[in-house]
Amino acid sequence: MLQETAQITLSSPEQTAAFAVRLGACLTAGDTVLLEGSIGAGKTHFARSLIQSRLTAPEDVPSPTFTLVQTYEADGVEIWHSDLYRLTSPDEVIELGLIDAFDTAICLVEWPDRLGDLTPRDALTLRFTQGDSEDKRVISLTWEDAKWSSRLNGVLDD
Repeated sequence: MLQETAQITLSSPEQTAAFAVRLGACLTAGDTVLLEGSIGAGKTHFARSLIQSRLTAPEDVPSPTFTLVQTYEADGVEIWHSDLYRLTSPDEVIELGLIDAFDTAICLVEWPDRLGDLTPRDALTLRFTQGDSEDKRVISLTWEDAKWSSRLNGVLDD
């Protein structure tokens, strides 16, 4: 498979949230979005915005740093938000049930490097980096599965 890439620069937390809403609208069961970046890069803010945009009723969306996984029911599909920072082995990912969720839910995975060989090949990877100001974020997107090329049309326009 050929790897494709795109990049988007967002000037504020509000623009990051709007991008999350646009991307969230095109996700379906079986989609995995891998969220990479340092602590404070905006991964959880992005995930929270995406999840809240899909919920039919407002709900608190806490960071799963300590629970490892938070699940939500949204328009007939489960959303799994996981933070794998504290994991020490890919075997722990299996214990969480995340491997099965990759096939049946929308999965947002922070610290996906902890997945090792369990990383879904059809995932969309978003790499968050600090821009040249405090609120600016640059998000680099990479994917191999052709489904993302068509789905990202219009999503990357800010």
